[in-house]
Amino acid sequence: MTSQTKATPGKVGFVSLGCPKALVDSERILTSLRAEGYDLSPSYEGADVVVVNTCGFLDSAKAESLEAIGEAMAENGRVVVTGCMGADEAAIRAVHPDVLSVSGPHQYEQVVGAIHEVLPPLHDPKFDLVPPQGVRLTPRHYAYLKISEGCNHACKFCIIPSMRGKLDSRPAAKVLYEAERLVKAGVQELLVISQDTSAYGLDLKHGTSRWNGKEVRAHIQDLARELGSLGAWVRLHYVYPYPHVDHLIELMADKLILPYLDIPFQHGSPHVLNLMKRPAHQEKTLGRIAKWRETCPEIAIRSTFIVGFPGETEEDFDILLDWLKEARLDRVGCFKYENVDGAAANDLPNHVPEAVKEDRWHRFMEAQAAISAEKLQEKVGKTIEVLVDEEIDEDGFATARSHADAPEIDGLVHIEGPGTDTLKTGDRLTVTVREADEYDLYAEIPNGTR
Repeated sequence: MTSQTKATPGKVGFVSLGCPKALVDSERILTSLRAEGYDLSPSYEGADVVVVNTCGFLDSAKAESLEAIGEAMAENGRVVVTGCMGADEAAIRAVHPDVLSVSGPHQYEQVVGAIHEVLPPLHDPKFDLVPPQGVRLTPRHYAYLKISEGCNHACKFCIIPSMRGKLDSRPAAKVLYEAERLVKAGVQELLVISQDTSAYGLDLKHGTSRWNGKEVRAHIQDLARELGSLGAWVRLHYVYPYPHVDHLIELMADKLILPYLDIPFQHGSPHVLNLMKRPAHQEKTLGRIAKWRETCPEIAIRSTFIVGFPGETEEDFDILLDWLKEARLDRVGCFKYENVDGAAANDLPNHVPEAVKEDRWHRFMEAQAAISAEKLQEKVGKTIEVLVDEEIDEDGFATARSHADAPEIDGLVHIEGPGTDTLKTGDRLTVTVREADEYDLYAEIPNGTR
């Protein structure tokens, strides 16, 4: 490709794969590119170069990443690869040797530098070419807010520390100024993400930084409190059940942050949790869940679990089902265990046959569907606040979410009836629930007016 000589901006295509944390990485890269005058292309054929931000956590994710790189190479031919799978450059080049560059996660400067080599920028980034909130890939009304990178845990099924490093927290002031810009730009919901939200600031020894004339400690409790003062919904993801989490529940009860806790329990059997190298005091966890609900009755608890982990017996699985039925969590995801290159769990004995994993997954999801249906039925007739994601469709429904529903992973609230046609994406309003199924609610606007 020849160097750019005409006075028009270069166009960059972007493919972003993986989790919300990878999405934030993509947004930061795009913000840097837009600040330098690059345009974004929605298609391969319209792009001068394509960036593929990969996922490398599971073998299936790696396969998807390699497929996406191959598609970009076939359709465009000038491809810069970054992200979690980029940490294993040899594996990528073994399949796609002609990619322009390969870099690992949150290596923003390397990505921008690789683009400079084939597509020099026209503008100096000192010019204000991007909105104050930066370039985002989420809808206008919500945004992911990354507070740290990396993780200090050594869970045997996970390779995040080897890909993204140890815990690396952002100073509280930097997080809060970013959040403030997002809210001023119209964001109605801030989704706080990291690998371990509860550990935020530990590497900084919970030191303070100055925001709006006051010192704010780099601690999740202090950060959540200040985020809650901005007027947007604040939703916490990836929270480990450390003791100080109890104080976050108090903030939920005080309506400073959403009464929503995303906490990865992973299993209910102490035997399996020990094999995973995870906290194994599940009987105490049940007691804490009861206490959280006593402190904040509206709290919605979401979690993820793994079935078929090496060494999991039928007895272990029965313990998990019993634990699930007692915990009665609001939102649950479940994954069938699969090996991940570099994970310690690969070398454990007694791997579970695929057919058994499949059977346990179906039994688990059937049990949780019944719990979810019962819990949602309890909401019928109640009035709840929702955030509108999509305006009225041809069937007469607008799509929204309640405090119990994170985007993409949880349920929805479908609104119909008088007044629905006036709703706009990003509106927050109160609705009355009239029906429920296993995962979603159906509601109407009281008296047809807001």
